[in-house]
Amino acid sequence: MGNASVRAFFMNTKLSFTFILITLALDAIGIGLMFPILPQLILEVNGGALGNAAIWGGILATSFAVMQFLFSPMVGSLSDRFGRRPVLLVSLSVMALDYVIMALAGTIWWLLIGRIIGGIAASTQATATAFIADISEPEDKAKNFGLVGAAFGVGFVIGPLLGGLLGEYGTRVPFWTAAVLATANAILGYIVLPETVTDRIRRPFDLRRANPFGAFKAMGKLPGLRRFLFLAFLFEFAFSVYPMTWAYFTQERFGWGTLMIGVSLASFGISMAFVQGALIRLYLKRLGEAGTVVFGLLFNMVAFLCFAFVASPTVALVMTPLTALGAVTMPALQGMMSRIAKDDQQGELQGILSSFRSVAYIVAPLILTQTFAYFTLDGAPLYLPGAAFLLSALTMALCAAVFMTRPKAELPI
Repeated sequence: MGNASVRAFFMNTKLSFTFILITLALDAIGIGLMFPILPQLILEVNGGALGNAAIWGGILATSFAVMQFLFSPMVGSLSDRFGRRPVLLVSLSVMALDYVIMALAGTIWWLLIGRIIGGIAASTQATATAFIADISEPEDKAKNFGLVGAAFGVGFVIGPLLGGLLGEYGTRVPFWTAAVLATANAILGYIVLPETVTDRIRRPFDLRRANPFGAFKAMGKLPGLRRFLFLAFLFEFAFSVYPMTWAYFTQERFGWGTLMIGVSLASFGISMAFVQGALIRLYLKRLGEAGTVVFGLLFNMVAFLCFAFVASPTVALVMTPLTALGAVTMPALQGMMSRIAKDDQQGELQGILSSFRSVAYIVAPLILTQTFAYFTLDGAPLYLPGAAFLLSALTMALCAAVFMTRPKAELPI
């Protein structure tokens, strides 16, 4: 290959990698922009008390996660067969349509339909992550998965800020903005995205492996993967306390409005982007992948305990960006899992991992929002708006126990 061809290949890979990160950031933006406005949006279309709105918020989040659970393995396997490019472009187009539906929704049932479609479109994440695995050297995978987390962190900054700022002009304005961004990104992807699935790693589509249950069985046969998948489930359940209850918790505990909620979440996103995009390299260098996982689990446990009982809005605002220091757990865990799987299983692995995380997102919204409602509605046996954070702290402790008691034979080589 000549020098010109090498330069062209490098630039194409770099541009497409940037596009993938933009796509993942837009996924996070679409989720994050709803956090500040969702309580008011639900009250607007359905009425009732804040605790009841939180319960409906949990139902909407669960419907989104159910679709991710069902479709992520299929989308991941389809990308192993037909390529990352067509799957990503179709998913992005569906995502833009979903934002339009959410912008026009006039009842709680239309919001539910929008979340169902959004969950299908969000299966993009498995394919996008598989694309990164395709173009990454084995020793670079954990680092590049950290950039995936950083992209989500950036989206988590922009999303809540958009939701908080644009929400001041109406609860539908953020969705129209997101629809425009998703459409523009789909057009960009059509122009710059190459195909990374070659004949060497392409494999036939098998419906038995493309559904979450059959895929669990196939991937669970790999040494040590079952324990890691269970750990991913527990971690995502606990970490879901931020998106599931933060807007309700801060409104109930401190009386924050949409703008303040958006600013606080944005500060968390900025820190998470820095931690997963840059600081994780120092973690991995000094602690290794396993040590990074342990640090993240223990740090999150302490952070959740603090939020469970915090009484000062100033202290809560200061704590919010600091808690992102524990956001290194999942990239390090993904790096370990990716080295267990074979090259032709990367799409399937990411699809199954997304499904396991989706199971957590199915269960967590219902349990965490119900916990918040139980301890805040009239007649509660104990008034404790931070009860969901206490539950997440206990779950993180269980995560640490599961990880630290694994046999050494389960470590990837």
